[in-house]
Amino acid sequence: MTDRLIRLTWVQPEDLVGHELRQAAEDGRLPEAAAIAARWHAAGGHDAPPRAGASPRPAGPELRGLAGELLDELAAIPSPLPEPTGLAEITLGAPGGFPRVAADPARLPDRVLGAWLGRAAGCVLGKPVEKIPREGIREIAEATGNWPIRGWFTAVGLPDEVAARWPWNRRSAVNSLAENIDGVPEDDDLNFPLLGLALLERFGRDFTTADVAAMWLDELPAGRVFTAERAAYRNLLDGIEPPRTATHRNPFREWIGALIRADVYGWVNPGDPAAAAALAWRDARLSHTGNGVYGAMMVAAMCAHSLVASSVEDVVAAGLSVVPAGSRLARAVRDAVEDASSEPEFERVVDRLYERHGDLHWVHTINNAALIAAALVHGRGDFTASIARAVAGGWDTDSAGATVGSIVGGLLGASGVPDQWKPGNRLASSLRGFDGIGFDRLAARTLAVAEERA
Repeated sequence: MTDRLIRLTWVQPEDLVGHELRQAAEDGRLPEAAAIAARWHAAGGHDAPPRAGASPRPAGPELRGLAGELLDELAAIPSPLPEPTGLAEITLGAPGGFPRVAADPARLPDRVLGAWLGRAAGCVLGKPVEKIPREGIREIAEATGNWPIRGWFTAVGLPDEVAARWPWNRRSAVNSLAENIDGVPEDDDLNFPLLGLALLERFGRDFTTADVAAMWLDELPAGRVFTAERAAYRNLLDGIEPPRTATHRNPFREWIGALIRADVYGWVNPGDPAAAAALAWRDARLSHTGNGVYGAMMVAAMCAHSLVASSVEDVVAAGLSVVPAGSRLARAVRDAVEDASSEPEFERVVDRLYERHGDLHWVHTINNAALIAAALVHGRGDFTASIARAVAGGWDTDSAGATVGSIVGGLLGASGVPDQWKPGNRLASSLRGFDGIGFDRLAARTLAVAEERA
């Protein structure tokens, strides 16, 4: 019997060098990294693939050993950009200016439930077209009479040639097309809020980054994490402690993973963006640095303010209040808000996003955070318009859709989320104790954590 080669994606050194070189170009280290890139290519190493995952071919021991050495050399080169990861330094560079606002106790239960439902709806809408480029999403929607997007995607009536040209995300389409939806299928964009809630229930508000690591190892199946989270998970198993888990051979540390984990920290801090951002920072630093951390803090702050605010503009401003003003993420979000505020055609807004950020990976934090802000501002609090814009913009469709749905759901409350976007009061999950749970129960548990502070 011959052993079959097992490709362990996102963790082998040869899978990571191309992505680390790409990260070096983004954070200003490319001049110093040029010699390292030349050595890598001379040895037969490849550039970063369009998607994260295994290398195009197995690496021999020499190339794998070289890849490890080069990753460590690249990590030793500091970025010249003023984008710190320490909380004190982040706070010093952030505008601030959003004092705590008391939530209306009569409305808060409805708004928290709306946030959970909105996150689920946006995630399910974006799931089948994840990894499909923007032009493919539009062609699918137009071919089924769903453009502009105003309902779930469907394979009913989709011409064979369009389906062949733009195949559904194979992991997600079965249970997230209109004809198949029966409850909410499992997704990492929903697993992480569940895990955050369980973390707060187990350790309380004073949890540490080490507590987050313990929750991952205790409750989170390794096969349910990707990119930065999988690299950090591997580092934990190798005995590396936080926050070095975020930086050791982890070129995905500014990708979107920390951002999708942040909502619950806002929901348990209604009206207090700064407190929400501080909790999100403790979680994010396990796997992310710089703009990857800022994205999580921004979303936590927006989710907190969405439960007390009356406009999306105020919500986005709350998010920017906790992010260093000179960071790439803050500049990208400010530009997106300006375009969304002045351009009536959202397709033109997205054109400009791609002009500025089209060279970033499709699951990077900066481009997706800009799209999230643009969809919120252009959607003007309309639930359908907002999640539809987030998904139609491409990139990480289920993550952006989930975050936008969460924020607008928090603004409107469950009573304001249209019934067509409520796919059932049942959520599938591989996390212990959560499979089949209802959103009403999740909202009640979230409120209980929020009320402990009050």
